[in-house]
Amino acid sequence: MQDWDAVVIGGGPAGLMAAGEIAQMGHRVLLVEAKPSPARKFLMAGKSGLNLTKDEPVETLLSQYGEAEAWLAPMIRAFDARAVQDWARGLGQDLFTGSTGRVFPSVMKGSPLLRAWLAALDGGGVTRQLGWRWTGWQDEHLSFDTPAGPERISARATVLALGGASWARLGSDGAWAAMLAARGVPLAPFQPSNAALSVAWSDHMAPHFGAALKAVAWQVGTQRGRGEATLSRRGLEGGGLYALTPALRQGHPLHVDLAPDLTEAALAARLAKPRGKASWSNHMRRVLKLAPVKLALLQEFGRPLPQDPQALAAVIKHLPIRHSGLRPMDEAISTAGGVRRDALDEGLMLKALPGTFCAGEMLDWDAPTGGYLLTACFATGRWAGQAAARYLDSAATR
Repeated sequence: MQDWDAVVIGGGPAGLMAAGEIAQMGHRVLLVEAKPSPARKFLMAGKSGLNLTKDEPVETLLSQYGEAEAWLAPMIRAFDARAVQDWARGLGQDLFTGSTGRVFPSVMKGSPLLRAWLAALDGGGVTRQLGWRWTGWQDEHLSFDTPAGPERISARATVLALGGASWARLGSDGAWAAMLAARGVPLAPFQPSNAALSVAWSDHMAPHFGAALKAVAWQVGTQRGRGEATLSRRGLEGGGLYALTPALRQGHPLHVDLAPDLTEAALAARLAKPRGKASWSNHMRRVLKLAPVKLALLQEFGRPLPQDPQALAAVIKHLPIRHSGLRPMDEAISTAGGVRRDALDEGLMLKALPGTFCAGEMLDWDAPTGGYLLTACFATGRWAGQAAARYLDSAATR
């Protein structure tokens, strides 16, 4: 049986951060990852540009975490957007900040950062085991299925950083929930977050699949926001909708404003211009300059279109989007739910399992894309790692 000061289970951003913190404080650390390579979801997220954080005041940053803001605040204040950037630059990565404040590596990809990070962990004494799947506890020891057969490990501290319940093929399958529930750990049900919508399009929408809806505003209940979305064969997806996922989960109806830069009165005035022999469709295209995908969406959900300019303007400003709910959870970028706040002490240690800490997306918090997800994973991983190291130090003095 192997014996370690600390075992970190999960090789994503939270787990890597926790392992580095524990090793830095002089403890022997084993990092265990079920997949053949670490941080697969991190790398997948970086394929279209790795958004590390959002460069904005910490109060603005914190406001994106909803009900979890209060308990995440100390962790994110200790490792905020500026700290994330300093950390990445310390690993030799050049960064740039986009016009919206989103921070990316200059190379856009996540792989150079991950390689530098892993090299730093290797240099700091962190040992890695890949292809080891955690199966729970056996006689109070950690048990794993490994390529060489079952393995048991004795650890004085454990950090669980096992991810949420989306993108199972990359390692986040939520299978850990049953093991923790069996040990009396309070859990919140998993729910999709930053998820696409299912829409049963009519055939005439097929030519617009892949088209981006730009310069629109979305409204779900009382919540309103601007941002792009893309039409796909299965529905609608994109950052403009992802931030509204919590309200959509609650069943509030979705509307889109196809002309957010014009008032309803201004739209009506344009539509009231003489149209001669032009059809309503051609008249709208000429006087409103709506993109073809917007006109198609208007026809999809607004028919029969009112012939009165004022009434038509109202439809354009508040077009209902009929959908059948969020896409399946495994397709979501992230998940809400997981280990509840009341299951943890201030150091993210499980009250039911002293010496076992949790970090990252397996905790019950939610945030939109835009750098907020990674920032909280980094911050909670760092916090749990430091708390685990203090736990080891205090145990050594007893």
